[in-house]
Amino acid sequence: MDIASTISRNGIVIRLTEERWKHICMMHPSLANKQSKVLNCIKNPDYILKGGARELLAVSALPKRGYIVVVYKELFSDGFIITAFETTDKLWLFKKEIVWNKLS
Repeated sequence: MDIASTISRNGIVIRLTEERWKHICMMHPSLANKQSKVLNCIKNPDYILKGGARELLAVSALPKRGYIVVVYKELFSDGFIITAFETTDKLWLFKKEIVWNKLS
């Protein structure tokens, strides 16, 4: 069941399901009260990176704490969130291909 949605930079509706939100909260408890930040990361990212299995990673900088990363898939006219997490590992993150960034 969908509990929220947002629009990606490509104009695709990205859905957040109840099952995925429970997964995110269980595996990454620091995001449990940050659903709006997760959705906003897709809507207004600082970077979009290419994942290894045709997924995209929306990345937003966090003050003093690294980045929030939302992994999602875009299909033809629809998409969905796979997971989300916080990281401070810039080396791992920015080894990925940058598809889009706010500065360009």
